[in-house]
Amino acid sequence: MADVTLVRGDITTQAVDAVVNAANNRMRGGGGVDGAIHAAGGPEVLADCVRRFPDGLATGDAGWTTAGAMPARWVIHTVGPDRRAGQTDPALLVSCYRRCLEVADELGARTVAFPLVSAGVYGWPLDDAARIAVETLRDTPSQVTEARLVAFGEAAAAAVNAWL
Repeated sequence: MADVTLVRGDITTQAVDAVVNAANNRMRGGGGVDGAIHAAGGPEVLADCVRRFPDGLATGDAGWTTAGAMPARWVIHTVGPDRRAGQTDPALLVSCYRRCLEVADELGARTVAFPLVSAGVYGWPLDDAARIAVETLRDTPSQVTEARLVAFGEAAAAAVNAWL
């Protein structure tokens, strides 16, 4: 089980084996974390998404690409549930974190930086998103030694800190 840590900052600058992207189903870039990762990683990230995920990814699933120009070696993309579109089952959000850890294990990644999946434009309540992230990362067997939750703002950091 991973040691769950918290940092405030920019996920694209984390010196870890893999960063997690909160992607959309199409896997072609978007806004928020997804847009930041594609911008920081450069065109190699999108090209790898197109090659590896021609049909996209299902909600709750995860897969990997190169990290391009970012300090990390890989990006683990996961598609979180969109509460605003009626995807309210917490099991979908739990699945995102579990699948990311499974993909990390397949890659041999030991340090992984995570955003709070679905807590932005997808409308998942911040406190609940933080609880699900911390509990799932702590309770899921994995070879990952550090699961670093990267909070972009103070509200996200406080929400995560409440569950650590």
